[in-house]
Amino acid sequence: MLSYLHAFHAGNFADVQKHAALTLTMSMMQAKPSGIACIDTHAGSAVYDLNSDRARKTAEADDGIRKVWAARGSLASADWQPMLSVLSGLNPASDDLNRYPGSPAWFAHFLRADDTLTTFELHPTEGARLEEWASARGIKVRQEDGLKGMFRLLPPRQPRLLVLMDPSYEIKSDYQAVASALAKAWKKCRHGVYLIWYPVLTSGLEKGLLEGVEQGPVRKVLRSEVHLDHPPERGMTGSGMLMVNPPWGLSERLSAMMDDVSGREALGVTHRLDWLVPE
Repeated sequence: MLSYLHAFHAGNFADVQKHAALTLTMSMMQAKPSGIACIDTHAGSAVYDLNSDRARKTAEADDGIRKVWAARGSLASADWQPMLSVLSGLNPASDDLNRYPGSPAWFAHFLRADDTLTTFELHPTEGARLEEWASARGIKVRQEDGLKGMFRLLPPRQPRLLVLMDPSYEIKSDYQAVASALAKAWKKCRHGVYLIWYPVLTSGLEKGLLEGVEQGPVRKVLRSEVHLDHPPERGMTGSGMLMVNPPWGLSERLSAMMDDVSGREALGVTHRLDWLVPE
């Protein structure tokens, strides 16, 4: 199945959590000068129009990144500044937030001379848009399943590795597939930093992923979840991130960021953070 299009959901509360974790991890890793090989296994389109018909059909960004943008002057954590800088650059002529970056655009903003980015996107329409964006930036795009294709890049030539895995999970077997792919990637590059996004569902399907990681070989797995204060009766009630080998101090800094946007006046979520698998 290749029916999922992220344009319907770009900038929602799950994107806020995912991209906060990604940009914080990237900026913390870049405190050291050595190069980073970045891999985005499910890249989607690079930039989304929040006023498009698809985005307005769900209007999820209105309760997500647009609320963060409206509150940007009162955010206590300085770690929001890299994200806000990227958003300002994409929306220079307006105080409104109309364009929102997908994960490859977040990665690309932070790339240094010795860093690389390889993106994977299997959907033909999304892949074509990604190719058009990437061609002017020297970023590699591969139209294949990133959970399989990434193994050819491991271990990377750079001394460090950052991988983002965030499939749509439109196929139930994706949960176990991600757990298996993480275990295989970790065995090939144990010092790598791996970020895995997953939905929290009324069905509880995400438990298959969490149990697979808990029972597997991977160590040092930090779990961050945000749960909607007023969840729907069916579907996604929250958003989760697993962070393998997170930079030291990330847990406290990510918690501070999420505290800034929790509660009724912001995203209407509650944040929880713990170690799914300790060292």
